[in-house]
Amino acid sequence: MKLTFHGAAQEVTGSMHLLEVNGQRILLDCGLYQGRRRDTYARNLNFPWEAQSIDCVVLSHAHIDHTGKLPNLVKQGFEGNVWCTAATRNLSAYMLMDSGYIQEKDVEYLNRKRSRRGEAPVEPIYTREDARETLPLFVSVGEGRPVLIGNGVTLTFHNAGHILGSAFVELEIEEFASGKSWRLVFSGDLGRDEIALLRSPAVAAEADLLIMESTYGGRLHGQYETALRRLREVVCETARRGGKVIIPSFAVGRTQEIVYALNQLDARGDIPEIPVFVDSPLAINATDVFRMHPESWDTSVQTFMEDGRRRSPFDYPRIEYVREVRRSKQLNYMTEPAIIISASGMAESGRVLHHLKNNITRAENTVLIVSYQAQHTLGRRILEGNEKVRIFGEEYSVQAEVARINGYSAHADQAELLEWASHFDRERLQRIFLVHGEPEGAGTLADELRGQGHSDVVVPTLDESFEF
Repeated sequence: MKLTFHGAAQEVTGSMHLLEVNGQRILLDCGLYQGRRRDTYARNLNFPWEAQSIDCVVLSHAHIDHTGKLPNLVKQGFEGNVWCTAATRNLSAYMLMDSGYIQEKDVEYLNRKRSRRGEAPVEPIYTREDARETLPLFVSVGEGRPVLIGNGVTLTFHNAGHILGSAFVELEIEEFASGKSWRLVFSGDLGRDEIALLRSPAVAAEADLLIMESTYGGRLHGQYETALRRLREVVCETARRGGKVIIPSFAVGRTQEIVYALNQLDARGDIPEIPVFVDSPLAINATDVFRMHPESWDTSVQTFMEDGRRRSPFDYPRIEYVREVRRSKQLNYMTEPAIIISASGMAESGRVLHHLKNNITRAENTVLIVSYQAQHTLGRRILEGNEKVRIFGEEYSVQAEVARINGYSAHADQAELLEWASHFDRERLQRIFLVHGEPEGAGTLADELRGQGHSDVVVPTLDESFEF
């Protein structure tokens, strides 16, 4: 058996890990790499193997850094099953189509610049049509229901509590040639007990090999109620200044959490009556999927709906979901206080760029960062306090207040990761591989795990392989 880490190795995006056993290749996640623009195109266009050689793909969840290369894999010849939970399948239908649209628009913009320089045009990594052709390959499986996905390989999904439909992956593997067997657990992205909207992550007790995320391996989050109070403060202070709160937010997961939090504050009378706009077609579609899966909601959501007499965690009188471009543009002419939640979460694309362009130079406004910002992204540059930033190729002075709330992270922090790992039998667990984290965070978590008694903890490098 062989395991190779082709993405999210000492970096946060591009999750893609290859398992080879019994003459077959099983890919765990197939995510887009996000980083410096000049680096992303080549990495996302190419694979280190022939697409036809992959027998099946197992998805931990629908976030684009875990699913976003699938249409390119299919475009290059992959025809196998894509195994996931039902909610992941439903979300991916929207997310991959949206990603295809972004690929098309990015290349359209790039080719205009290349044409002016006399350079040949380039093709998008994939299109909306490529994404559409990927969807029939999805096969959904319920949590806790074992299914044979290959020769000697049985898959079981367990709730990871990260976003709707997220799961950690358990693979029971029997290698025919050697007669050896392993239980491999891949955490995907782990959620938190603190997330108000979704059920808490399940735990696993037995594994021989563990692939574990380490995004916040060196940090601790604030508590949910602390985050809720800070959200109230930011909204109230900005409203008193007569400004807007601009929230770059991931369309899936973070947007729904923020909307639910604002719903709670409004129900308590803790924030003024100001309009809230969710300006992201993908976030709106994702919210529709959240409405379809109440079985994934935390029990406290039902209590809130009963006590607050709200028909949904995502709906209340002052919220508007903006689909039309015309309406999105109209928000730029509003002079009264408002809250605008818009994708993307790292401010790298989408409608949020227009809202930042039109609001970041005004001191009465606030840019509120509520999610992780990868290196070299616009969100990271704003968060780090750059006095000037470039948006659509133009330079803008950052005059708006920049605020940050950590408590809404959908990723487990260091303490929560360690607690989750503590449930594994140390005598049986042979090796832990830490992925989906920058070197500092992964290294810190590795040291903490060794302190827990896990002697063999590895932070693999990109394309590094291990044989068992």
